[in-house]
Amino acid sequence: MHFQLRNVPLLSRVGADRADVLRTDIDAATAGWADALLLRVDRRNQVLISEGRVVLGKAAAIGDKPPEHAVFLGRLHDGRHVWAVRGALEGPEDPDAETEVLDLRRAGQVFDDTSAQLVATATALLNWHDNARFSAIDGAATKPIKAGWSRVNAHNGHEEFPRIDPAVICLVHDGHDRAVLARQTVWPERLFSILAGFVEAGESFESCVVREISEEIGLTVTDVQYLGSQPWPFPRSLMVGFHALGDPEQPFSFNDGEIAEAEWFTRAEIRDALDHGDWSSESPSRLLLPGSISIAREIIESWAALD
Repeated sequence: MHFQLRNVPLLSRVGADRADVLRTDIDAATAGWADALLLRVDRRNQVLISEGRVVLGKAAAIGDKPPEHAVFLGRLHDGRHVWAVRGALEGPEDPDAETEVLDLRRAGQVFDDTSAQLVATATALLNWHDNARFSAIDGAATKPIKAGWSRVNAHNGHEEFPRIDPAVICLVHDGHDRAVLARQTVWPERLFSILAGFVEAGESFESCVVREISEEIGLTVTDVQYLGSQPWPFPRSLMVGFHALGDPEQPFSFNDGEIAEAEWFTRAEIRDALDHGDWSSESPSRLLLPGSISIAREIIESWAALD
């Protein structure tokens, strides 16, 4: 059985122009600062949203040029630049506007494409800067350059770039009407999802799928097929989605201690669970599934929609 994702995952959609040429064109970036917009992300990776969009303030309000700790996110369709900083949240110019303080996990599904891209990029970059202040080579202090897209070692000039940790996420199915869902040991009862794990050094994505599923639930899978990918800046992952064939007659074996239980569910059972909402739902359903912000949800929905 082969299938594709029905929709581009929420955090993978194209919104603003990333305008990477401006990261090294300091004059152009500085010239755009006067009219630029500013995204504030607090220490808990929360942002302010209003009417489904992230609240963007005026960049010039914090100075006449980009501060060293600001990161360049891109350029909107109207040409204005967007930057981000770590700091306290500030309300919109309209004092009557209704706002909420939410993080990407809880607000991603209500964002428009541009807001989702801006917040995902800002969260990933700012998280990296928070943990990259000293060089992994010699411990020397580093400072941000290229509008926040790299850091340079103040001692030897070595340049470091934002770190991304790739991870696979895979729906195991029998090629017909059943798929495996599992619950991690740290999750509450009834919360299930598909299987995921980090890619090891010297390992391909496909090999990682086979290894992780064997380690986590003891199944040997075949016919590993790519579906799509999604940034997951919590703190700096890239989720790479797959589906693979498994044998329902093979017993489960929880070998690495991460999985508390796993079960083969029918397409009808999974469709019913999807109809009841997601993990945040108060539904009495015996099966609660991931929210729409995650590529896991898109993979599950795409498989469940097959005839």
